[in-house]
Amino acid sequence: MEVEVVARKWGNSIGVTLPKEAVEMEGIKENEHFFIDIHKEKQATVRDIFGLAKGWKIDSQHVKDELRRQDQ
Repeated sequence: MEVEVVARKWGNSIGVTLPKEAVEMEGIKENEHFFIDIHKEKQATVRDIFGLAKGWKIDSQHVKDELRRQDQ
């Protein structure tokens, strides 16, 4: 099961709160030991995005004109 949580300051430590649905679905009980697989959210960088549109046949002026029309 994968859930999104937020790390928060908890005394001198950092803690997370598990959503009730996850606790119930996994049958987690107080003082029970279990493992957590941690994956930090990765923010996209210019290097990740650069070149994704390579080979597209879109006129940039047409796109700008279309966006301006939508803003009106």
